[in-house]
Amino acid sequence: MSESEKKEEELVDATVEEEDTESGTETTTPETQEAAEEEIVESAPAAEKKEESESEEEEIEVVEEKIYTIPLRHVWVVTPRGKRAPRAVRDVRDFVSRHMKSEEVAVSNDVNQAIWSRGINKPPRKITVRAVKDKEGKVIVYPAKEA
Repeated sequence: MSESEKKEEELVDATVEEEDTESGTETTTPETQEAAEEEIVESAPAAEKKEESESEEEEIEVVEEKIYTIPLRHVWVVTPRGKRAPRAVRDVRDFVSRHMKSEEVAVSNDVNQAIWSRGINKPPRKITVRAVKDKEGKVIVYPAKEA
């Protein structure tokens, strides 16, 4: 091979190495490959634990479940315009607390979005919700399913 062919070959090798580093692929030695495999094995149980905890949160042991239509007209009459939506959320929480006989009431994000859908000044006049009470006495308020 002539010198020009050697230089071309070196240039091609250099560009291939640059492309590998840019694309994020790395050349691994047997030692680094074993270390990477160990990390994967160690992280696998942690991922399984996360999935189990998420499924536990979704699966609540339901003791009681009721559907309520909560009137919010009082919010319109008594509260100034700039405070109506926050007052409506508080009223939903108080209503469910009173009717389900529980101190711990959590309002789901979907119900909150429904109340705030038209802004702070104009919450809905009434809202239909599904209240779910678990065995610990905590109540979660979801929007009523459309039948």
